[in-house]
Parts: sequence; structure tokens; C-alpha cells
Amino acid sequence: MNKIYLLFVVIFLSVGCKSWQATTLKFPDPVDTVDVPVQMQERKTWIIDGVSADNRFLTAHLNDFQQENDSTFRAIISPENEPINPSPWYAFKLWSTEERKIDLVLDYENAKQRYFPKISYNGRDWQPLDSSLFSIEDKKNARLKLALSSDTLWLAGQVPVSSQDVADWCRKLDQHPEVQWSTYGKSKLNRDLWMLNLGAGSDKGKPTIVLLCRQHPPEVTGWEALKPFVETILADTEIARRFRAQYRVLLFPLLNPDGVDLGFWRHNAGGIDLNRDWAYYRQPEIRQTADCIVNEVKKNRGTVVMGLDFHSTYKDVYYTNEEDLLRPALKGFKDKWLGEIKATLPDFSFRESSSNLGKPVSKSWFLTQFGAIGITYEIGDDTPQEVIRQKGRVSAEKMMGLLLGWD
Repeated sequence: MNKIYLLFVVIFLSVGCKSWQATTLKFPDPVDTVDVPVQMQERKTWIIDGVSADNRFLTAHLNDFQQENDSTFRAIISPENEPINPSPWYAFKLWSTEERKIDLVLDYENAKQRYFPKISYNGRDWQPLDSSLFSIEDKKNARLKLALSSDTLWLAGQVPVSSQDVADWCRKLDQHPEVQWSTYGKSKLNRDLWMLNLGAGSDKGKPTIVLLCRQHPPEVTGWEALKPFVETILADTEIARRFRAQYRVLLFPLLNPDGVDLGFWRHNAGGIDLNRDWAYYRQPEIRQTADCIVNEVKKNRGTVVMGLDFHSTYKDVYYTNEEDLLRPALKGFKDKWLGEIKATLPDFSFRESSSNLGKPVSKSWFLTQFGAIGITYEIGDDTPQEVIRQKGRVSAEKMMGLLLGWD
């Protein structure tokens, strides 16, 4: 009897602890996501003719600092490796032993200007540089006119948001009684990968919404849209309470913590664009995230309704899939949802770009893995903050309202 009982316990535990993995997929346009070398910055302070430049903080990016003449300095901004999407991210500090005005050239080498400079005097409160102090030279590099003193001037392509900033936000959300914050894995350089589970009561059988963010480090406006989207779902309103009772949200707020904290333009520490690895899962961040989503849904006998991946690009756009492979019950939802957002925000211009399966990106992974709606939710680099917040709130409200009444 003891042997029979022991065998039963072993079988029970093996079934109870069963984990599922994401299916390996084939896409029409495969991408090689095997590791390639990356160039790490040297963290240091440059001191030249009384002017100092410093990249010793999370998210900083400055490869070299040089003087050209008495009043002109050059900041070299190089990518972590190539080929790479030309998204030249920069973030560093400047100060001078005495008050002086300088010209600063942001030299992107083989890339073009993308992120308009933001400045701060304390590293917390940021504003765009006066446009009269900014110009483009050689159709590529930026030239800035700056007034320096012994007070530190922070300069960045977007407001820097590090893994610590994300953790602070997660910690705040974790105070909500219907949020569970956990670590589900580690990045290539051993930084935590986080998941937040949003919902009331049991997760069993619940349809699920998945939210992803920060696959590409500099895409901060996508992060700024994610926050009000999530906070609207967690609000103490009737629609939000009903939604949390009927639906589950899995939030993955920082998929590329190494790239974010290292100040990379686009890739992870393996030198790969993570949003091209949703087929073979060769990078640890995507392998663990994909497996976590599949495992969470299957062990709770749920279904994925929609996956939203928050990014930034030049203009506001929703990248969507054609609906051929979509589960029949979900067809038409995406068009209705985007239509309601447009109707509610008539003065806010954005477009939809729909395509068939191509490269192994997250929006197509949600479609092929689950038959679910997959959307890359892009916010413009220079979209005003209030518009970003408004779009995040309205998008969440319209999604919840539609899903609660969707047949």
C-alpha cells in the first residue's frame, strides 16, 4: 500500500506542477536571433577644458566626448552593434567649472537624429530644449547651444526611465488588493523579469489580456501610455470593477531591463532585437516571457483574448494583423475598439496599419499562438504627455466596455 500511495503522490505532484512551453513557430520572414557581440560603453567622467561629461547612471549613453575648438564639443553616440534600427539614444550629464556657453554636436556616426533633446537640472523634472537652440547639420547630426555652469545639466533623447523607475511603479501597483507582482525569470545579465497579475477572485477559466512593454529601450512614450492604461483598469469605477471580476490581465512592464539600464539603442545584451524573437525564443527574455504566458493561461484553463505590445515610433499608429487566423468569436472587435477610440478623441490623429504575417513579432505571435488579437500599440516620439495619458485612459475604458458586452 505504501508503494501504491507513493506512486500516486508522485503522479499527482508531476501533474500539479506541469508547465507548458510556447510553441516554436515558423513565420514567412524568419529572423536570425542568435547572439551577436555588443559594444559596452566605458562608464566614466570626461573632463576637457573645464567642461565635464558623465555617463555613470542607469540608462545613460555616451561613448566619447571631444573638444573641437574653444566653444564646440562633440558627443559621440554609437550603437551597441550593427545592423540596427536607427534610434540613436543618448543620456548624459554636463557641467562646467565656470559659466560658459557652448555648442554641443550630437554625433550619431551612421545614424540620423531621432529624439529631440530633453533637459533637466535635477534628473527628475524634464522639459524639451528650446527649439531655437537646436539645429540639424549634415542632414544627420544635431547641434545644441547650451549654457553650462557648476550646476549639473542632464541631457537625454527622452525622459529616462530605468528598471528602478519601473520597479517603483510596480511596487505602487502591488498595494492594490487585486494585483500580484512577481518575478518570473532573469534577463541575460541576471536582472529580474516581472509580471503583474491583475484581477479579482480566481483566475480559473478567465479570458486574459496580455500587456507587454519596453522591448526596445528608448521607446519611453509607449511606457507613458501603458501606465494610464493599467491604472484605468485598476480604478475604483464600476466598469473597472466588473472587468476585473470577469477578465484577467497579465502585465509584463519591462521585457528588456538590460538594454534599458545599459542605455542601448534597441537591442538586448545578446545584441538582438527582442521583437524579432517570437518564433524560436533564442533570447532568454522572450523564451521566459512566452513560456510564462502560455503556462499561466493553460494551467488556469483560460484563453488569451488580446495581446497589446506598447512601443514608440515617429507617429501614433496601431500595427495590427489581418484577421484570417483570428478565432471567429473575436473577429470585428479590433475595428470596433479602434473606431470608438477615434470617435472619443476626434482631435487626436492616429492611423492603423494592418498586415499579414511576416516577421516573428509579438503581435503575430499572439495571433499564431492563441488565435488572439495582436496589436503593436505605437505612440509618437513627440506626442504631448497629456494626449498620451488621455489616449491610455480612453483606450482602456473602451476596451473594457466592449469586452464586457461582447458576444
